[in-house]
Amino acid sequence: MATSVGRPGMRLLLGESRWRSSPCYSEYPAMNRFLGSLQKLPLRAFRTGTRKIHTAPVRSLFLLRPVPILLATGGGYAGYRQYEKYRERKLEKLGLEIPPKLASHWEVALYKSVPTRLLSRAWGRLNQVELPHWLRRPVYSLYIWTFGVNMKEAAVEDLHHYRNLSEFFRRKLKPQARPVCGLHSVISPSDGKILNFGQVKNCEVEQVKGVTYSLESFLGPRTSTEDLSFPPASSRDSFRNQLVTREGNELYHCVIYLAPGDYHCFHSPTDWTVSHRRHFPGSLMSVNPGMARWIKELFCHNERVVLTGDWKHGFFSLTAVGATNVGSIRIYFDQDLHTNSPRYSKGSYNDFSFVTHGNKEGVPMRKGEHLGEFNLGSTIVLIFEAPKDFNFRLKAGQKIRFGEALGSL
Repeated sequence: MATSVGRPGMRLLLGESRWRSSPCYSEYPAMNRFLGSLQKLPLRAFRTGTRKIHTAPVRSLFLLRPVPILLATGGGYAGYRQYEKYRERKLEKLGLEIPPKLASHWEVALYKSVPTRLLSRAWGRLNQVELPHWLRRPVYSLYIWTFGVNMKEAAVEDLHHYRNLSEFFRRKLKPQARPVCGLHSVISPSDGKILNFGQVKNCEVEQVKGVTYSLESFLGPRTSTEDLSFPPASSRDSFRNQLVTREGNELYHCVIYLAPGDYHCFHSPTDWTVSHRRHFPGSLMSVNPGMARWIKELFCHNERVVLTGDWKHGFFSLTAVGATNVGSIRIYFDQDLHTNSPRYSKGSYNDFSFVTHGNKEGVPMRKGEHLGEFNLGSTIVLIFEAPKDFNFRLKAGQKIRFGEALGSL
């Protein structure tokens, strides 16, 4: 008459009330007392006679949350990276050259998975919030103290004048604060730090010493339309040679990093004509010098706006590279440009020509003229054609201000 689970086991299957009303209840009084005693035992622990064994209820497994684990893992990794940077600074002070230690593919992929575009849009909206009059001085003073901002150069020194953080970041300078050098053909378009400069060789450009990025990936694929400032692609020529339009010229580059405390506007570095704009939606990773030494082709990953045209020696380009919390890149004469917009996806690019039927040349820019602005610190990359006797008047790592000489013939 026994079932497959046994009559005592039926108590567990039927439940307490149904078990007591079944005819099997009176047949096993000893078993009933044993099962009743088991119900009184605590669920979390029992004794084996030699040790106490703890057991976790199943529901406690659901108390584990991924966010604390990710925070702990990310915090540990960030601490390790800070230690590496500290050690590098110590070696630099001793005069030892540090070979670049590049990030692996999984590290770059992990960094790119962070929603920096969404965070930058949120930061941009926060910057537009008008601050109460009484809060402006303490907030801006903290920023000035943290990043070493020189407010004596600002056109308006009164901190109460700036209604929100965005206005403060985009503050104008006094006219005499940045005299434009008239003796040299190319000046610095912004305040910042010189990360690298020199000739472009083998279609590779150094973002910092020893770490390169592809010139073609950075400027984008060639297009044979008549609107673009550079000639159509040729299979027998390298990308670099296609940018050099005059015999005997070379291709040069210069990378300027703008820190958060720097003047955030940028200007025309020379007299030239802008004929084309190419916008690359992309990631918004940090572009500080430490990241530039760590991530290969960092500037190719990030969102950027490439302006191309011509100057008196041939091809000339200026690229504004976005960064974390710097998704907003503004070009004053380009009202159609909208950066860090959710309607644009990574890996694409958008072209716009300033050459029209009514304007056969493009947008003329004078040296020192206002060109655009960032919402926070970022990077400017100049790539241009010049004769072989062009000389930079720079040192890698030096601080430079808008209007100072970059180089000349």
